[in-house]
Formats: sequence, C-alpha cells, structure tokens
Amino acid sequence: MKITFLGATRTVTGSNVLVETNNKKFILDCGLYQGQQKEIMLNSDSFLFNPNEIDFVLLSHAHIDHSGRIPKLYVDGFRGPIYATKATCDLCEIMLPDSGYIQESEIEWLNRKRRREGKHELPPLYTYNDAIDSLALFERVQYDEVFQIDSNIKVRFTDAGHMLGSSIIEVWVKENGKEQKIVFTGDLGNNDIPLLREHSIVEETDILIMESTYGNRLHEEKVSKAEEFLSIVSKTLERGGNVIIPSFAVGRTQEIIYELQKSKQNEDENFRREFDEVMNAKVYVDSPLATSATEVFLKNLDCLDEYVQEDIREGKKPLDFNGLRFTQSVDESKELNANANQSIIISASGMCEVGRIKHHLKHNLWRKDSTILFVGYQAVGTLGRKIVDGAKNVKLFGEEITVNADVRYIEGFSGHADKNGLLNFIETFSVKPKQVYLVHGDEDAQFELAEEIGNRFGIPVEIPMRGDIYDVDVDRIKKTGELRSPNENQYIRLEVLEKMETLREELAEMTMIVGEDLKEETNDSKVKEIMEKLKALEMQIVEILK
Repeated sequence: MKITFLGATRTVTGSNVLVETNNKKFILDCGLYQGQQKEIMLNSDSFLFNPNEIDFVLLSHAHIDHSGRIPKLYVDGFRGPIYATKATCDLCEIMLPDSGYIQESEIEWLNRKRRREGKHELPPLYTYNDAIDSLALFERVQYDEVFQIDSNIKVRFTDAGHMLGSSIIEVWVKENGKEQKIVFTGDLGNNDIPLLREHSIVEETDILIMESTYGNRLHEEKVSKAEEFLSIVSKTLERGGNVIIPSFAVGRTQEIIYELQKSKQNEDENFRREFDEVMNAKVYVDSPLATSATEVFLKNLDCLDEYVQEDIREGKKPLDFNGLRFTQSVDESKELNANANQSIIISASGMCEVGRIKHHLKHNLWRKDSTILFVGYQAVGTLGRKIVDGAKNVKLFGEEITVNADVRYIEGFSGHADKNGLLNFIETFSVKPKQVYLVHGDEDAQFELAEEIGNRFGIPVEIPMRGDIYDVDVDRIKKTGELRSPNENQYIRLEVLEKMETLREELAEMTMIVGEDLKEETNDSKVKEIMEKLKALEMQIVEILK
C-alpha cells in the first residue's frame, strides 16, 4: 500500500491524501488551498494523479479546505462515489455551489483587469453548475456503521466533533494476506464546543494521519471564554462602535449564537448587565450561506449534543433570539455599512479572504471605537492572520486602510482540538499506532507536537512535504519517492515575492516607528533599541537575497 500526501502538508489548508492498494486508488478529502498566493495557485494546478483512475473519495467534512476541490475533481474526469455523512452531504449541497459562485465572481473581477491590460481571459477553477453536477456523486453513510467497498477494503465514519457531520475515518485494507488499518482524523474537534457531541474514541490503528492545527497551543477555559466575549462586545457597544466578527458560515456562527443564548443562565450581576446589553443590541448574521447552514443544523439533530436536542424538542430555539437578524441580499449587506452603529456583525469568510466580511472591515478597521473580534484559526498569509499579527495597514479593494480598531482573538471558540486534546486522542488508543503522520498544521506547531508524541509515546512521527510517497506495510513504513508539480519553480518564485512584500510592509512600519521615536526626547537605551530593530531588518534582507 502506498500513501501520498498531496495537501495540507506543513500548512492548514488543501487537505488531500492519496491511498493506493493492490487494486484500488482512493483519496481522503479534496480541499481548497487558502492563504498565501503560492498555495492558492495550487488550486488551479493539475492533480498529481489521474482523476479518472480514482475509485472513490472519503470526505471527512464539508469545510471548503477539505471539500472545495471536489467540483474540479469532477471537471477533470472523476466519476466515482464520494462517501460522507448525511450532514456533510447536506452542507456540501449549499457550500460547494456557493464556492463555485465565488470562483466565477473572482475570476470575472480578475478578467476585467486582464482585459484592460490586453491579456487573455482565464477560466474559473469551476463554476456554480460544475459544483451542482458534482453533488450527484455523493453517497450518504451513517456514523459508526462499517461498510464494505469491496472484499479487501472496509470503512467506518465516527464523530470527529469538529463541525456538523465531521468524521474520523477508519479504513481497513487487506493485502497479501495481511490487514492494515489507517485512521484519518480530518479535523479533530475541541470537546468544548457547546453545540456538538464530543469526538469518538478509536481503539486501535496501524497508521494515524492526524491534524495538528493547534499542535503547540492550548485553548482558554470555557468560563473565561464566555466572559471575555461579552466583556469585549459590551465595552465596544458602550463606546458607540461596531463589533465585526469574521466567522466561518458553518460552525462558528451557529456556536456563537448558541453561546449567547446559553450565557443568560449566569447569575453574576456584572455578567448579567453585559449580557442584557448585548441582547438589546442588533446582531446581524450577514451571510446567506450561514442562514442555510443553520437550517441544515436543525435537520440533523442527531449530530448535536443531547442537551441541545432536548431544548429543541421542548420548543426552545437555541440558534435564535429576538435581536438576531439574517441578511440575505447584497443591498441589505450594504445597508449595514451605511447605517449600522453599536451593532454586532457576524460575517464570512472566517479568514477574511473572500465575501462580505471584507466590506465590513473596510468600513470599520479605521474606526477607533470598533472592534474586530476573531474566533477561529487564521492561516498564514490570509488577511485575517495579518490583522491578528498586528498589521498597521491593510489593502482592501485597492485601498490602503489604517488599522485603528481594537483587534481581539478568542481561541476558545476554535473547532480544533488543542495540543492536549491531540495528545489525549493518541492516549486513548488501546493499541497505539505504529506510525503517525502530521498534516493540517503550520510547521512550528507540527514540529513541537511531533517531539511531544515521540517523548510521550515513543511513536515515530513523519511531517510530510507535498508529494511525499510512503510505502506502508504492517512491519515496514518508509518514504520511497515524491511527486512534484511541474510548476514547482513558479511557486518558489511566488514565495520570494511574498517575502519581499512582507519585508516592504515591515520596512514601512519601521520607518514610521523610528520617525516617531526620533521626534521625542530619545535616551541612549532607546537609540540602541532602534538600532537592534534595524539590524534585525537588515538580517531579513540578507536572508531573502540568499
């Protein structure tokens, strides 16, 4: 059996793993890349396998960085079944066409620019109709039921607790009289998510392919998360500003609404005051996709926590409250920016790369009275990550916007298991894996987690690069080759350009800081500090020139 890692390698998007057995080829996930330009270009690159030769797809969940290239896979010739849970299929029915619409809209904007420059037009990655057509390939499976692909391969989906319908995928493969088992975590859930059930426990495996998004970080405690959220929102409303929450339309949005509803049980006087203030404010969910996704939640109650199910059966509405408004049309969204004050606006995308959130940022980033509140992971290279990391200025729709708003980040809302959660997942195996492969994480998180796994369990850990191939046998696992894109050199050049752009931004910020420092009475220690900053910047320039 061969395993080739083709996405989410040393990065957190583009999930894609190819498995080849004696008589079958299948892939785990088929996700879009997001973030850095060199990664986004991989979306339009040819697959490093022949889609016509893939027998089936196992999809862990509906998030676009795991499912978003499925329509392209279809366009390129794949016609096999795509196995996923019912809730994942339901969500893909709204998310993939929405992604197709975004692909068409973005390429149209780019082509207008290319036409003005006399360049030929480019096709979209895929269209809305391509996405609709690909949905015919989806086959619904039930949690916890083992089903046979053929006499040599069987599969089970168990609850990953990450989002509605998310799954840990277990695959048993018989070859040459031996059986091996692969466990693919997809995205492993944070057990502190109030809406969803906790992730399942897996008893044993030979190979573990595990996400590592928060492999070097710990989440906040549950109580402080709710208190911090209400405190930030309340203070912003009191000073007359808006709270802008970039949120993934599926998952985080519904969890924030539920968290607000549940908070009313707290009897602390100050907490109650802040809660009442927030409940009296206007709360807008500015995303048609989020509206549809909320309806899908209510159609898949079996995926929700038992207490949430009980509330719904009793006629309560845990995903709704009096001040909550869902906007549908573009005109309604524009109206928010024209008139909204002392409002809470929840809008996609969660990493601020596409969608209506960019317009809300344009109208609020420069306002000192507003707050930009992040509640989910921000991938390297995304606009959201730049803002979280302290950018003083960002470019939106060709315009330079100064960041004056209060920028906050509450990790506790994350749908991903943290470092302890990932280690505890391995701990629960009664028969530990023989090999762990870490995917879906930035390098610093992966290397720290790999060291912890080695020290704690004595299990060998690999951190694959894109295209790395491993031969897997019950008693022998080794890297045997690699697939590389013919455009590899182009991506390296893009990486150089991105580093130079980052350096340009840092140099502009440094010039401003030094200029402000030198206007004041500057003592010797301050001068030395400025000199150290300049030396560090100089070292970065030298490193890039290498």
